[in-house]
Amino acid sequence: MSPKATIYDIAKELNISAATVSRALNNNPKISESTCKLVIETAARMNYKQNKLAQALKSGKSHNIGVIVPRIDSNFFASIIRGIEEELYPHKYNVIICQTHEDEKREIENINTLLNTQVDGILMSVSNMSSENDRVIEKVLEKKVPVIFFDRKKNIHGVSSVTINDFGAAYAATKHLIEQGSSKIAYFTGDRSLEIYENRFNGYKQALIDSGLNLKEDYVIQTKSNVEAGKMAVKKLLKLKDKPDAIFSASDFAALGAIQELKSQGIRIPEDFCVVGFGNEPFTEFMELSISSVDQNTMEMGKVAAQVFMEQINNTDKNSKIEKKVVLNAELLIRKSSSKESK
Repeated sequence: MSPKATIYDIAKELNISAATVSRALNNNPKISESTCKLVIETAARMNYKQNKLAQALKSGKSHNIGVIVPRIDSNFFASIIRGIEEELYPHKYNVIICQTHEDEKREIENINTLLNTQVDGILMSVSNMSSENDRVIEKVLEKKVPVIFFDRKKNIHGVSSVTINDFGAAYAATKHLIEQGSSKIAYFTGDRSLEIYENRFNGYKQALIDSGLNLKEDYVIQTKSNVEAGKMAVKKLLKLKDKPDAIFSASDFAALGAIQELKSQGIRIPEDFCVVGFGNEPFTEFMELSISSVDQNTMEMGKVAAQVFMEQINNTDKNSKIEKKVVLNAELLIRKSSSKESK
């Protein structure tokens, strides 16, 4: 097996300096296009492989970035990750994906693992609001590693975020249900210690107030983002003396479970009961009874989060902190589950 070629071997072959070879391989603008081409062709012919670790040590950049999500088995987070990868691929960044499974300890382990991997930055959607996680993130910032929150965020000084207008989206969804004639609207919420769910609750609440409707505590049920949780929540609602006539769910999966349970009890949708979800999961559009849902602009969220990261990593003033709060618009997609006009 022949020894690996080095930049010195290439320099000797072309009768140029090793420094010139190194600059050409790294696309230094001081090196002419013809010389760069000759060096790259010679390196390929001599089977030269660049030492990525040495490059990282020299440049101070590993060209690895960590992405932390609660789970990847959902279209929502998968689409965001795709947006991140598409935006960073031209910049030669490798994306390392970690899952927290909504577990605080695992989230902290993910952060520490990524730091040990020498990532250039961390993009994350937080799993909870623990103060212990805040301290870990602050340690990341002390190491001059940028952190960008997307979707779920915390308010930590020096951390940028890319979110959607959750308040406005929830307001629009609730207002739509009211316009369909619904006046007793239940709300399925996630953990309201997370800002996104609190903002959605506030949007729902404000739409009721603006329409002269009362908020009923019995109509607000915290659910997990799964089908079974939606079914259980509907069973609870239908036991009430004053039953609701619509549901706005902060999760498409819970909305699907709600629809399945309502149908099993002979309740017609949308004639007797309207349902709107949140997330625009693929199944919402392609079911026989398509489900109205809020599209969260996920690809754009991932791309913008990556763009914010690139701005920070390329910031030449190391004494200044770039902190951006980007809020994207969401879109309510009205389908059969809530549109009485379509019947």
